[in-house]
Amino acid sequence: MQPIPRRRDRPRGRPPQETAALGFTRKGLATRSRILEGAAQLILQHGVNGTSLDDVRAEVGVSGSQMSHYFATKQDLVRQVIAARTDFVLAFHAQPEMGGLRNISSLHKWAELCWLQGGENYLRNGCVYGSLTSELLEADDEVLDDIAAGYDRWLALFYDGMTAMVRQHDLRDDADPRHLAAVLVIAHQGSTMLTHITSSSEPFKAAMTGALNYVGNFATSKSPRRERRRG
Repeated sequence: MQPIPRRRDRPRGRPPQETAALGFTRKGLATRSRILEGAAQLILQHGVNGTSLDDVRAEVGVSGSQMSHYFATKQDLVRQVIAARTDFVLAFHAQPEMGGLRNISSLHKWAELCWLQGGENYLRNGCVYGSLTSELLEADDEVLDDIAAGYDRWLALFYDGMTAMVRQHDLRDDADPRHLAAVLVIAHQGSTMLTHITSSSEPFKAAMTGALNYVGNFATSKSPRRERRRG
């Protein structure tokens, strides 16, 4: 799947170093992971601008020298939080119950598990990735590229699943996997934001119902059909 179009022309930033943690001991990796998780939670609750390195240090209980050992700057920490949250999203979708998102039933299971496992957080904080994105819309190019790359990987999961459905003749030949992937991810992101703002599950359930029914319109007679979702 081709990367999503960028909203403006800008030079591509370098991705965060995937090998940054390779030189650490097992204890060091655990400490680094704990810092990332603490930073992610603080950013989710207070926003990027409302979270300082000192806040993270105090929350996690590490020294200033430990912070600087694992993360050179706040931007470095934020970029690694984005990478960790991307991995979290991808791992969520890899649950065996979702069947690789390769049939209509698996898409319904995805929607169900989103609410069962994340609904409380949607109400309290919004989506862990979408809320982070909203905090970083005015960030520099490297951070924006990291966020876009995360969405590319998320969309690719659905793109691959929809492509498989077309090949298996579960979806009609005129179904556009890229378009349908975007419909599902956009429905998720918009609805979780409104669910958080309104403190109501209705936006999530209504948007997901509409998106799943839309995808279902492309199902063939061969594809096992789930009963159409209702709000």
